[in-house]
Amino acid sequence: MDATPGDVPKQDAPLTLGQPAEDGFGDRAFPGSSKADTEAEATTAIAEIRREGLTGRQLRMARRLAQKQGLSPRSDFAAVRLLREQGIDPFDRANMIELVHNKEGETADSTPSPSGDAGKGAAVAAAVKKVSQQHKPATNLPQTVDQTPKNLPGEHIPQSGALGLHEVERIQRDIARRRRRNLMFLVARLGAFVIIPTLICMIYFAYFATDVYATESEFIVQQAEVAAGTGGLLGGTAMATSQDSILVQDYLTSRGALQRLDEEFGYREHFSDPSIDALQRIAPDASNEDLYKHYTNHVTVGYDPSEGVLRMEVSALTPEMSRVFSEALIAYAEERVDQITERKRADQMRGANESFQDAEEKMMSAQTTVLGLLEQLGVRDPESESAGLMTQINQFEVQLTEKRLQLSQLLDNERPNEARVAGVEGDIERLTALVADLRSQMTNEGQSDTSLASVTARLRMAEVDLETRTMMMQESLQLLEAARIEANRQVRFLSVGVSPVPPDEPTYPKVFENTLIAFFIFGAIYLLVSITVAILREQVSS
Repeated sequence: MDATPGDVPKQDAPLTLGQPAEDGFGDRAFPGSSKADTEAEATTAIAEIRREGLTGRQLRMARRLAQKQGLSPRSDFAAVRLLREQGIDPFDRANMIELVHNKEGETADSTPSPSGDAGKGAAVAAAVKKVSQQHKPATNLPQTVDQTPKNLPGEHIPQSGALGLHEVERIQRDIARRRRRNLMFLVARLGAFVIIPTLICMIYFAYFATDVYATESEFIVQQAEVAAGTGGLLGGTAMATSQDSILVQDYLTSRGALQRLDEEFGYREHFSDPSIDALQRIAPDASNEDLYKHYTNHVTVGYDPSEGVLRMEVSALTPEMSRVFSEALIAYAEERVDQITERKRADQMRGANESFQDAEEKMMSAQTTVLGLLEQLGVRDPESESAGLMTQINQFEVQLTEKRLQLSQLLDNERPNEARVAGVEGDIERLTALVADLRSQMTNEGQSDTSLASVTARLRMAEVDLETRTMMMQESLQLLEAARIEANRQVRFLSVGVSPVPPDEPTYPKVFENTLIAFFIFGAIYLLVSITVAILREQVSS
C-alpha cells in the first residue's frame, strides 16, 4: 500500500515510512493527558503495594516472574503492579509453577490470524512496515533508539509530596517498633535466664547459707639427711620427696581418711545438724558416696611441685571443729609417711638378724671343734706340749752325741777299759731309746689320726676357722646395730610450716564472689544456648 502525502507529518527532516512523529518533548507527560493519568494511577498503585509490607524476597520473586512473562518493570513494586494488572498473583506458588512450565509452550505456539477490524488494522500495520523497509532511503537518518534496559533492576522512583513522607515515616516507625520489641524480648530472656537465677543465688548466699569456718595449714614431707654422695642429684630438693607428697595428698582426699575421721571425730554427725541449710547438710541415712562428695567439697589439699609444699583447707561449722579436723588429718598424714618406709626397715632388720644368727652359730661350731681336739690330746695347749717334747728330744740327742764321742775316744785306746766302754754303750742305748720314745709320743706311729702332729694341724685349722667366724660374727653384729639404729631413726617425716589456727569469723559463704561467679556461669550458659539456637534456625531457614 502506498502512503499519501497527507498521511506523513510535516517535519524539518524526512522520516522513514512507519516511524512515529517526534513532537520535541520526548516521553514527558503533561497534566490532563492520558499518559499523565496512567502514571498517576501507577504511582498510586505502587504506594498501596508499599503499604502491604512485602519482604525483599517476595519482591525479588515478583521481578523474576515479571521478566519470565516478558515484562520490563522499572522497580520491584512496578513488577507486582504489572503482574496484578494481567491477573497474575505473584505470590501464589501454584500459579508461579504453572506459568513457569507453560512458558515454553506458549512461546512455541503460532499467533492466531487476525479477524475483524483488529485483524485488518494489524494487517495494514504490517504492510506499511514492509513497504517502509523496502523503500528505505539510502541516507541513514537519526533513528529513535529504545534505551530501556532489558532484564535489569528498574530505576529508583523518588517519592515526593505527602505520600512519600508518609511512607518513610511508616517505615521508620516499623523499624523502631521492631527494635523495641526485640530489645524487650532480649531483656525478658536475660531476666528469666540470667538475672533472676543470679538474684536467687545472691539471696541464698546472703540469708540462707550456713556460715562455714575454714582452717588452713601448710606442711612438707622431708627426708632425713644421708651421707654425702648417696643422695643422688635430686637429694635435698623438692623432687626427692615429690612421690611421698603426692601419696600424702591422695591419702588425705581418700575414702580411708574420711572413714577414720568419721569414726574418731564424728564427721557425719557434725554435718547432720538440722540447723544447717539443705545444700550443706548431710542426711542421717546418706550413702558413703554422698558423704565422700561432701568431704571432698569441705577438705581441699593442694600440692606445689616447685616448692614441695602441701596446702590443706578444712571447713567445718565451728572454728574448733575445723581445727580438730585439720590436726587429725595432719596426724594421719604423719602416720602414712612413717608407713612408707616401714617395710623397708623391717626387711633390713630381718636380714641383719638372720646374718648375725648364722655367723654366731658357725662361730660356736668352730669353737666346739677346737675344744674337741684339745680334749682328744688331753692338753690345754698342744703347741706348748709339742715345744716341750722337742726341747727334751734335742737335749737327749745332744747327750747321745756326747756319749757317742766318748765311746769313740775310749775305743781309740789300744787297750780300752771294758767297764767304761760297756757303761758308755749302755748310756748310748738308753738315750737312743728315750729319744725314740719321745718321738713316738709326738707322732704316735701307727695311729696317724691321733698323733700329736695331726691333732695339732687340725687344731690350728679349727682355730683359724674360729677366728674367721668370730670376725664375721663381729661384722654381723655391727650391721645389726646399724640396722637397728636406722630402723629406730625416722627417715621421712612431716614438717608443719603453718599450724592450723581456727578463724574467728566465717570464711564462707563469700556473697559477692559467689554471686559474681553465678552471674558469669548463667551468662555463659545463656550465650551458648543462644548461639546454638541461632545457628540451628539459620540452617533450617536456608
